[in-house]
Amino acid sequence: MKGLLPDLEVIRKDFPILERTLADGRPLVYLDSANTSQKPQCVIDAMVDHLEHHNANVARAMHQLGAEASEAFEAGRDKVAAFIGAPSRDEVIFTKNASEALNLVANSLAWATGDLAVGPGDEVLITEMEHHSNIVPWQLLTERKGATLRWFGLTDDGHLDLAGPQGIDELITERTKVVSFTWVSNMLGTINPVAEITRRAHEVGAIVVVDASQSAPQMPTDLAAMEPMERPDVIAFTGHKVVGPTGIGVLWGRGDLLAQLPPFLGGGEMIETVRMEGSTYAPIPHRFEAGTPPIVEAVGLGAAVDYLGELGLGAVRDHEHAITAYALDGLATVPGLRVLGPLDAAERGGAISFEVDGVHPHDIAQVLDARGVAVRAGHHCAKPAHARFGVQSSTRMSSYLYTTPAEIDALVEALEYTRSYFKLG
Repeated sequence: MKGLLPDLEVIRKDFPILERTLADGRPLVYLDSANTSQKPQCVIDAMVDHLEHHNANVARAMHQLGAEASEAFEAGRDKVAAFIGAPSRDEVIFTKNASEALNLVANSLAWATGDLAVGPGDEVLITEMEHHSNIVPWQLLTERKGATLRWFGLTDDGHLDLAGPQGIDELITERTKVVSFTWVSNMLGTINPVAEITRRAHEVGAIVVVDASQSAPQMPTDLAAMEPMERPDVIAFTGHKVVGPTGIGVLWGRGDLLAQLPPFLGGGEMIETVRMEGSTYAPIPHRFEAGTPPIVEAVGLGAAVDYLGELGLGAVRDHEHAITAYALDGLATVPGLRVLGPLDAAERGGAISFEVDGVHPHDIAQVLDARGVAVRAGHHCAKPAHARFGVQSSTRMSSYLYTTPAEIDALVEALEYTRSYFKLG
């Protein structure tokens, strides 16, 4: 199939979990990578090696192990900065996940003063397709500061409604303080026009925050190469979706913006000096990394982005496009199945949510699991998007760089079996 990664079977051998079998000896068909990706052996080995040979706290221990741990931790930052094309490695902040990264920005803005202060008369703009992690923090900010929360609606085919009566020109105004949106929807799969929205927001002086949790694993990102007016001010993503470990997320922010924001958490390492009368704070990135950081996770994340870099994100994107197109064609053959979101693979990422007439999504997932096919069922932390399409929940399959056409065939076959299991004809 055109577009698939070369040596796909060799690549799959990098991921030991893909070789396991499930109940009744069925091979694992893992189609839940938008939830969490599987990990290659090089990531596992890098983390084990660090724990076995270099384990110590960072920036605190004045001994050889401490120096080695600090060097490994900061090397992880360098690798992530290169992965996203960050203009400066000091603009990369490690958090525990993307949710914490987004909360860091929203809470720091709640405490900000001067031009960054948010208050009555100001507006924060999000979208109806956001993950809850990019809705609730902004709800909390606007409620606490007396500002107004607004949002882009969705078209029937799952795109942002930028041209409607409540479109981009009506919603982005001089009152807009922050525009925060997902690069790729975790539920609809939609790829959003980052450059267009960012340019319009910057024209009115708004800060742009982009949730890159679903785009970073499958789309090349080069922040330094973006036109300044089209470059977001902040992006956030999480390690466990980019073949890295859980427990670590990334916040990249424009250096001069981060330098103006007050700290999110107080504690060790984020300070310059502490007196009983008051404290002063370290420069970025350490200002936002209070306490012992996710050290071995940063080592693992560094190995993960190295692995993706060797494959090439362009090649990964081509693979995702080919597999997604193949999956959309296969799902279209299942009677009573409706895909939520764009039907053109070029307009979406690898997550495809769908419903089947007459069968609850949890029942679908359970029957598929019994046949070795792992998918997700529920609202995918995107309840407003589900409500927009008149459903409480959906089933979601999500592919990644190790997904094969044969696994999509197994999904379609399992869905056909599900229909017969529930006697749907």
